[in-house]
Amino acid sequence: MANAAISLQPLEVRGSLPASAAHILSPDAQAFLCRLHREFAPRLQILLKARAQRQLQFDAGSRPGFLEETAAIRHNDWKVAPIPPDLVDRRVEITGPVDRKMIINGLNSGANVFMADFEDATSPTWHNCLGGQVNLRSAVRGDLTFQAPTGKIYRLQDNPATLMVRPRGWHLQEKHLWCDHQPMPAALVDFGLFFFHNARHLLESRGSGPYFYLPKLQSHLEARLWNDVFLFSQAALGLPRGSIRATALIETLPAAFEMDEILYELREHSAGLNCGRWDYMFSFIKTFRAQADFVLPDRSQVTMTQPFLRAYTRLVVETGHRRGIHAMGGMAAQIPIRDDPDANAAAMEKVAADKRREVADGHDGTWVAHPGLIPLAREIFGGLEGGNQIGKPLEHFHPSPADLIQPPTGTRTEAGLRQNANVALQYVESWLGGLGCVPLFNLMEDTATAEISRSQLWQWIRHGARLDDGRVVDIRLFREVLSQELASLTEALPSTRRKDHHFKQAADLIDQLVTAPDLADFLTIPAYDLLTHDARLDEPKTNP
Repeated sequence: MANAAISLQPLEVRGSLPASAAHILSPDAQAFLCRLHREFAPRLQILLKARAQRQLQFDAGSRPGFLEETAAIRHNDWKVAPIPPDLVDRRVEITGPVDRKMIINGLNSGANVFMADFEDATSPTWHNCLGGQVNLRSAVRGDLTFQAPTGKIYRLQDNPATLMVRPRGWHLQEKHLWCDHQPMPAALVDFGLFFFHNARHLLESRGSGPYFYLPKLQSHLEARLWNDVFLFSQAALGLPRGSIRATALIETLPAAFEMDEILYELREHSAGLNCGRWDYMFSFIKTFRAQADFVLPDRSQVTMTQPFLRAYTRLVVETGHRRGIHAMGGMAAQIPIRDDPDANAAAMEKVAADKRREVADGHDGTWVAHPGLIPLAREIFGGLEGGNQIGKPLEHFHPSPADLIQPPTGTRTEAGLRQNANVALQYVESWLGGLGCVPLFNLMEDTATAEISRSQLWQWIRHGARLDDGRVVDIRLFREVLSQELASLTEALPSTRRKDHHFKQAADLIDQLVTAPDLADFLTIPAYDLLTHDARLDEPKTNP
């Protein structure tokens, strides 16, 4: 690889390095990672402390609002950089984890874009993260294959979807890679390895570029940090400025008040905004965790027609289009129900209604979690002339801070309580077993939806929420329900899995998080401690 000279820097690898993955952590790749760490990890720690301080203000009764000091950015007329040709049409995007089969199926799916996800859809075992980089390097070069246990061989087809990659969020660490006696920020590892191995090939051999999704930003200063990472990395490898393009997920409540500023910070590297609806709901709970006025109803009742979600998604469209860039719709988490035609028809109508709303609101594309939804999404978004709606006249929409935080209405039920406990148990059990994307109740659950479940349980207990039958949700009721759901799930396990599951660990972790006096920022932080302290969990679960 003809890269600019990179001096070798020490990196401590605290995980097995199979021969098949040795090239991913070559000496030059390790040196590049250490340079990223030394340049940006200190700034990241300052920003993470700022997150915590801001949350304390919310806990004390503060409300989020638009920033006075950046008003000029919001009110001035400016645009982001022109869109690369292979990102003009993003009408249907599919997401999934970074295992071989999923990458091949995602790129072959017929979607415009496949987002390979190191974050919410991947359990961050060392095997998964390292193997994901091996798989993506092969996918970029067109030679990725997968042989199923049945003998069927999967290969990449011609004209695959455009590849985007979502690294882990700023808050996570990669404990298998240490620099200067500190674990590296996982975001820099995921970004750095993909960029180092693939950016030049994408630009020079594929006519594309290194494209990313940026998760869980909470401020424009965090976007600025990403932009500086991009500038540093392009210079380090001798690549043109602006080669990188990144879509910012607006999936935290604080970020909803800084959309213009986030685009401004990323303007020469921007690929738009995306409505990360499930994480946004989780962030709403977390932001107002101390305030009883913001206790949510059942998760199933917090739909995209609730006023606070309507205001947020419409503002994403207005902001993105005013700056000349995509405003992507949210995830359709439904999966086809093959054994019940009537239930499947009802589920698909819900998806269709959601996607028709997105088109009418002006979104330029949408996300699906399952290939079976691509034809439906493509039919609904297929009429967009030129592949997007960026150039359509804008319906100016200026929500007030009150519009963006209006509490949703609805009821709380025993069924909702049980669903939260069940989903949290099943998802965390699978995550601890190395699988981060799990079909449950005809929905594709990932970390974001599990976060809603466990944080809502905590919120209901914290504020003594009352169910529609009059019972108050307290620790005793929660533990009774959790115990019953745990017993039901373990009894239903096939005999081959009776001794090979992680339900006890999952239940203990959920109980710890839900009954704690303070709401943990992310369940993946203590869950990752379990992964890294139990070597058995880091064994391969699939062919890398």
